[in-house]
Amino acid sequence: MANNIIANISVPGILAVAAVLLLIKRVYWELTVGANRRRLIKENGCKPVKKYAHKGVLGKLFGYDTMKQSFQAAKQGRLHEMSRLRNFDQQTTIQIRNLNRDFILTIEPENVKAVLSTKFNDFGLGGLRVKTMGPVFGTGIFTSDGKSWEHSRAMIRPNFTRQQVGDLSIYEDHVQHLLTHIPKNGQTVNLQDLFFKLTMDSATEFLFGKSTNMLKKGQEHPDGDRFSDAFTYVTECMAMDFRTAQLNRLLSDPKRKDDSEFIRKFATDIIDDAIANRKDIEKGAGEKQNYIFLYELLKVTNDPYTLRSELLNVLLAGRDTTASLLSHTFHQLARRPDVWAKLQAEVDELGGQTPSYEAMKSMKYVKWVINESLRLWPVVPGNNRISVRDTVLPVGGGPDGKSPMFVPKGTPVGYSVWSMHRRKDFFGEDALEFKPERWETLRPGWEYLPFNGGPRICIGQNFALTEASYVMIRLLQNFRRIEPRDDKPWSEFQTLTLAVGNGVHVGLYQE
Repeated sequence: MANNIIANISVPGILAVAAVLLLIKRVYWELTVGANRRRLIKENGCKPVKKYAHKGVLGKLFGYDTMKQSFQAAKQGRLHEMSRLRNFDQQTTIQIRNLNRDFILTIEPENVKAVLSTKFNDFGLGGLRVKTMGPVFGTGIFTSDGKSWEHSRAMIRPNFTRQQVGDLSIYEDHVQHLLTHIPKNGQTVNLQDLFFKLTMDSATEFLFGKSTNMLKKGQEHPDGDRFSDAFTYVTECMAMDFRTAQLNRLLSDPKRKDDSEFIRKFATDIIDDAIANRKDIEKGAGEKQNYIFLYELLKVTNDPYTLRSELLNVLLAGRDTTASLLSHTFHQLARRPDVWAKLQAEVDELGGQTPSYEAMKSMKYVKWVINESLRLWPVVPGNNRISVRDTVLPVGGGPDGKSPMFVPKGTPVGYSVWSMHRRKDFFGEDALEFKPERWETLRPGWEYLPFNGGPRICIGQNFALTEASYVMIRLLQNFRRIEPRDDKPWSEFQTLTLAVGNGVHVGLYQE
């Protein structure tokens, strides 16, 4: 009988019923969600954010014009600088179209503070990060939200205490291996390649208890180079995922698949071995031995997936952060003999002795150089969050961008650390210049975010800064002079972090 009734309804009748249902749904939305939004906007004095003037029909519908511009700039190694000039030349907060969504982009410290701290619970990572990073990095500290993230952070945090970070012996052996690869007579060497091998070697030893040893001649791990190369390629692909909302995944990429599987297997084999030998590990717990992250995690869990997820998440930060920082710093030092000379003078005060943790903390110019390097070339130059509920950001609305702005649920809010670090109203008219001396009086707040901020501030930042400082000091103790060996302008190489596109080709001299 029901089928007969349905069969007797005409097409116009079906359309009329559908129209009525849609109208009812719309009225209900206006009376509930819409009413709540209007009240929120009124109570907070919100005003509309300025929209980017997209060109053409495809630009207005899908942001095709800016996407095309971004891809061209990325190929030229200037994506972040192009974005700074395009998006923030006239305003500090803007709404821009990307595919089927409107994004809010901002370089206002108060907005960034709200997203990362004061309104932390109003924002989440969003599904794209999980879809992009999850297949390789699992559910770890950088790929999870809510209770899962809280559990990860609580499990990892004890492993970055002052006792572990301050043990400089974990760096010295690897620095010595690094020195064997650097010619003493000024012959050209690409320091960036060596820095990424150095940090992979030190990070895998700290995390897994087994170093890739790519710099230890004659004792290289048989899969070390493959693991490092796979790690770089896969994270480069992930960066493209974020730029294209995973549209690039429509194209077949056997290498990415193979490399992802290799990364997981490399970590899993080490973890399985550690679990199998857990009794021997515990037996030697009272003996003096190097600190190993995996062994400490085994005291909390022996779930292989959890262990692999956390180890690979921390490896991503431990390897790339420090290598990127060192690469940008030495790229600049090779072009600034005045800064090198001041560093040399401060390092010489150690009298040739390897620095202690306390001595490094007192070396002001070393700290200024690192701060300035992180300001101009932040390791993670841009980031974003997704609003998980209707909320309000403190500024960005209205013609002058000074009024609060309403952020609907599900809106991506991106913040450009690269662009914020170059604001002249915060860092002076010479903000685009490398000037370590500015840090003698500079005391920035949320306008300086090399390691993010709020509850999700980088848990290993002290580890990265300590390793970078130590390596820099030891190189300055072994070499008196540095020269650039290419005249190419700086360009970016973007994976999930920022590196130097052309590498760091220099000559170093002991005398």
